[in-house]
Amino acid sequence: MNGPLTRITTLPSGLRIVTEAMPGLASATVGLWVEAGSRHESEAECGIAHFLEHMAFKGTAIRNARQIAEAIEDVGGYINAFTSREMTAYYARVLADDVALGLDLLADILLNPAFAEAEIEVERGVILQEIGQALDTPDDIVFDWLQEAAYPRQPFGRAILGSTDTVRAFDRADFQSFTARHYRPEAMILAAAGAVDHDALVEQAARLFAPRPGALAPAALPARFEGGEFRMQKGLEQVHFTLGFEAPAQRAPDFFAAQIYATALGGGMSSRLFQELREDRGLCYSVFAQAAAHADTGMLTIYAGTGAEEAGELARLTVDAMRRAADEMSEAEVARARAQFRAGLLMGLESPSARADRMARLLSIWGHVPTPQETVARIDAVTLEDVRAFARHLCEGAPAAMALYGPAGGVPSLPALAERLAA
Repeated sequence: MNGPLTRITTLPSGLRIVTEAMPGLASATVGLWVEAGSRHESEAECGIAHFLEHMAFKGTAIRNARQIAEAIEDVGGYINAFTSREMTAYYARVLADDVALGLDLLADILLNPAFAEAEIEVERGVILQEIGQALDTPDDIVFDWLQEAAYPRQPFGRAILGSTDTVRAFDRADFQSFTARHYRPEAMILAAAGAVDHDALVEQAARLFAPRPGALAPAALPARFEGGEFRMQKGLEQVHFTLGFEAPAQRAPDFFAAQIYATALGGGMSSRLFQELREDRGLCYSVFAQAAAHADTGMLTIYAGTGAEEAGELARLTVDAMRRAADEMSEAEVARARAQFRAGLLMGLESPSARADRMARLLSIWGHVPTPQETVARIDAVTLEDVRAFARHLCEGAPAAMALYGPAGGVPSLPALAERLAA
């Protein structure tokens, strides 16, 4: 079921087109979401999806990099891209009269990339600097290590940026091979929101995206949350502490219960972790919990940064707070978390970019786009007992992972924390 202003069309090429008109807007976001992220890479290809995102703006068969930039900025528009574990997205924000130009540019950079050798070398250097910057940013790189600890020896656990070894090894043939297998119309979703004309986009896309010969790449390997512990001892000012637990996938029945639990546990200033660890005890400046969900897996993540002497106490108090939540989470906390989650969804959808991204992701996972009203109804249906049941599940042995960066010698081991959580 889709709202009255949401329309979906699938072309003979396999390209799916989803649009939502937003009356009153003078602008629109139009983008192509490619179902090829880091989880679709082989071990030797680790980082290639992200590298391709960089290469998209470096020239095509008919435009060089400067011409791409000038074409969008001549009309006051904006073009960008991002890579996730499941998708790579390329999108433009333009005024209503320039939507066709935006789609033409996006189709050109995806379907006709030049992959000039000189540009590959330039972007290789940029990405190696990006990897170096991540390694120098403790509260960034620690999440990559947590992901690898949770999903070891599999594509879903590898860093989106790749490694210095793989990035140094890529050549033009690697990019051509990956795009030939993955950058196909049947693996793309054209999503647009704002001042958009669905029929006009369908007509234009039908001209731009013809069926392509050859076979689509095999589906990504299923993700397996195995769990484990990673520590990087270093003389930093703080210990960066992350704890992860297997959580529901996007389509799982308890998806919304997990989201509301994470919000109540560490999603804001009123949350349990923020109040106890920061406000009451002063153990940290930053602490939060969040639940990420994907097509076939999810992870509840807790993060805090604290001093070496406080790190052990903070870790123990974190699992104590989780254990108490299984029995003591109140109706008021759940109601507040529902309100936060609901408001975050609805306020975010006032942005055409956020709306286009939501439609593309949900169409990829569900095959349709639930209306915001349907989603709100599912949020409101979550009960106190649903949230407590999920909390108990975490305490009773859900697979867990931990990653630490800094002077972390005082933090108990993951098995010790798991035993404390289950006590």
